Amino acid sequence: MAKFVDQAEIEVSSGKGGAGCVSFRREKYIPKGGPDGGDGGKGGDVYIITDPNLQTLLDYQYKRHFRAENGKPGGSRNKHGRDGKDILIPVPQGTVVIDVQTEELIVDLVTSNHKFLVVSGGRGGKGNAHFATSTHQTPRFSQPGESGNTKKIKLELKLLADIGLVGFPNAGKSTLISSISASKPKIANYPFTTLVPNLGVVSRGGNRSFVVADIPGIIEGSHEGRGLGDQFLRHIERSAVVLLVVDLSEYAMPPASKAPEVLMNELRAYDISLANRVKAIIGTKCDLLASDEIIATIKAISAGLNLTFFPVSAVQRNGLKELLDFMESEFLKTKDHENRDIWRDI
Repeated sequence: MAKFVDQAEIEVSSGKGGAGCVSFRREKYIPKGGPDGGDGGKGGDVYIITDPNLQTLLDYQYKRHFRAENGKPGGSRNKHGRDGKDILIPVPQGTVVIDVQTEELIVDLVTSNHKFLVVSGGRGGKGNAHFATSTHQTPRFSQPGESGNTKKIKLELKLLADIGLVGFPNAGKSTLISSISASKPKIANYPFTTLVPNLGVVSRGGNRSFVVADIPGIIEGSHEGRGLGDQFLRHIERSAVVLLVVDLSEYAMPPASKAPEVLMNELRAYDISLANRVKAIIGTKCDLLASDEIIATIKAISAGLNLTFFPVSAVQRNGLKELLDFMESEFLKTKDHENRDIWRDI
């Protein structure tokens, strides 16, 4: 499996246009033929294109400079120079392209095989045949080709998921996603087991399915970059539904009673629209010494936030059916009534 890399910075350069040609027609019995210098070819363009088979930006950690081919010069007998070859840079779906110098968004690539022009090649120069006039029939000059363009761009991958799971490290998100989908993330009983986002496709029979994202655990201060939380939260920006995952066991850090408030505050601080998309609190590990008092407390907190509460045990599969029914219902609401693609255009 390829290493997951979700950010890269590269430099792209289009090709220079080929120079126009200075030439005169020279044939037998025509000693003083007119100008016949051809035009130079156009420099190659640089495109970015989404590839549905790619899942990472790993390749751009090693190769950072991309240059399209220059156009070829024009020739005699009005021969047009060959255009320079374009470059196609493949990226995963969900990649955002940002101008490094201005920090402005260039394009958000969310559809399959989306081809976008980043920098155009220089135009080829005109040959001297273009400059002949009735008073100047032997022009001995042509145009040089235009220079290409160079741009430094940042590539950022934002996962395309319908539902995002947010919780503290070791809250049970990975165990949950492995229980409801075919995803098999690394699972262990210590914090920060998950270091990269995971996607799981949840099949509900027939053609019904939705995609769930499990991002690495966030901590208090994540919206400011603490613990790389701001980078992790980026991967649920496109999710139309967000669910909080809270550890109900007595060994949870922080305690379950404090977790929902801290998680909501982090989401609000990072992007208020993310907090507005929270629909439920999932209480995990209810089979591991989760007291009735803790469950009652989280249930009350959920009600106060107008959220649905689901106590579950992913290991014993308790409560999963009710949770999956809810997840599918919320997903269908966004798909049918809100047009979930709106979140993918953010």
